[in-house]
Amino acid sequence: MKTQYKHLLLLFVSLLFLQSCQDNDDTLPKTTDLEVQKFIWRGLNQMYLWQSDVPDLANNRFANNLEYENFLKQYSPEDLFENLLYRPPSKYSTGVVDRFSWIVNDYLTLEQQLQGTSKNNGVEFGLSLVTQNSNQVIGYIRYIIPNSDAANKNIQRGEVFYGVNGTSLTLNNYADLLFSADENYTLNFANLTYDTNNNPVITPNGKNLNLTKTTLAENPILIKKVITSGTHKIGYLMYNGFYPGYDTQLNDAFGYFKTEGITDLVLDLRYNGGGAVSSAVRLASMITGQFKGQVFNELAYNERKSYLNQKYLFISTLNEASLNSLNLSKVYILTTGSTASASELIINGLNPYINVVQIGDYTYGKNVASVTLYDSPSFTKTGVNPNHRYAMQPIVAHSVNSEGFGDYLDGLTPDYQLTERIKTLGVLGDTNEPLLSTAIGKITGTAKFIVPEKTTTDLKLLNDSKTLKGMNMMYFKP
Repeated sequence: MKTQYKHLLLLFVSLLFLQSCQDNDDTLPKTTDLEVQKFIWRGLNQMYLWQSDVPDLANNRFANNLEYENFLKQYSPEDLFENLLYRPPSKYSTGVVDRFSWIVNDYLTLEQQLQGTSKNNGVEFGLSLVTQNSNQVIGYIRYIIPNSDAANKNIQRGEVFYGVNGTSLTLNNYADLLFSADENYTLNFANLTYDTNNNPVITPNGKNLNLTKTTLAENPILIKKVITSGTHKIGYLMYNGFYPGYDTQLNDAFGYFKTEGITDLVLDLRYNGGGAVSSAVRLASMITGQFKGQVFNELAYNERKSYLNQKYLFISTLNEASLNSLNLSKVYILTTGSTASASELIINGLNPYINVVQIGDYTYGKNVASVTLYDSPSFTKTGVNPNHRYAMQPIVAHSVNSEGFGDYLDGLTPDYQLTERIKTLGVLGDTNEPLLSTAIGKITGTAKFIVPEKTTTDLKLLNDSKTLKGMNMMYFKP
């Protein structure tokens, strides 16, 4: 693969909510006429996966340069980018084919996000509509990042909040309220109850917490432990992001499992939106170890760039040190609708080789790759145009496993479906937590299943904090 494509990414992020971690007063340089628009058209014309399906990206679209420039003058950079994407009706429940390509006006912010660092108060949460017929939104706490501002506050998993600074969350304002440029805001909490018809009722409870965003890098290894149940020693790993800076710690965690002689592994990816492909390959190789040199994953580009197609193989070393591989033939993976990109790559890439038992909900459905494009002759940062800081993340490749399967835009289907419910979230890592309890039951054959009978309406996941902050990604450096 040519080295100029340094930041190929499988991402789902919300481009509207990227927040800079920089503490400087840099202002964006002024753009000269049509420079950004020409960069956008040129980049999509050469690299976009569906270039041949978009008439306005055809090589013979314009008869001359005047016609080309008149076309570009119709659009702002953002509008041009959106209008050049391939979004016909599709067979998928999402209703579109390309829902992942995006653009930013400051690549310095983008670069920080891709390193897993953000302005963050440490609260990771899910968002739900109270009812399908209203626009009222509530949030619920999933977990708190250690060493964050929230880690020092009285805030617990499962608590519900309804507002920010006294303003109730709605479909129209929740993103602005939760991801404004302000470093401080107050979360307003509520009790979730149900009326006689089992409809949810949100009642403010008077609890209000002020939270402050700091520059925060999250260690993705949230929990590692060994659970003994009968003759089974079960390794449990809650892993929340594929960040290569923590690969050594990940290998150490598997060294711990290896020393403890675990017989089974539960990999909790329920809130893991992805990260580096290199970390995914290493994790898959730690889980197994018996498939060194065999194909784990392959990326295929459009016809014009097919020479960039690349296969990724199972490995046995990390920075010249041996991987702590477990040589397992079965793994249990916990998922939700927030399990995406590199997490889905783990499931899909391992499926041809070992028994992957997926417990939880359908995953997000991200099976395509995007590349960071800068405005330079090679689309890298070398020789980048100094007049602006726009960068793009267009979809450029399709991801498949060793058997050629990669059709999961509607998400990967769980073997045992169990949707997380706000009222029964449980304590992460506790053997009575519903998803982990189910995994233990399947491992031991006790079929333990402690989720109470469903008597209330499920609140469907609308969005989550990692998606909105741009922390859900899968990228690699060749």
